[in-house]
Amino acid sequence: MGETVEFPDRDGRERTVITDGFFEREVFRSGPETARFLRALADAVEEGPRVTVSGTDWEIPFEYAEPIEVEIEFTSRRERELEIEIVFTEPDTGGGLSVE
Repeated sequence: MGETVEFPDRDGRERTVITDGFFEREVFRSGPETARFLRALADAVEEGPRVTVSGTDWEIPFEYAEPIEVEIEFTSRRERELEIEIVFTEPDTGGGLSVE
């Protein structure tokens, strides 16, 4: 297994590498398709600390630090909804103390 996790909309076209700015994509997939994506993500996280998520025409290479934030949200206001969010944060490369 590698660090690349293909988002379920990939079809092999040329991709743009996203390393800055804002990007958001939503897809709707079956349970088995979602499970395959989550297994690939889990494998990449286990190998860590880098993951590349890619779709049809985009890819996001990302190096992350631990701990990884997992947020669980449930609501039943209009319709019942369970949201699971995984937040990867880049490593802190500065701000440490040192004595020379």
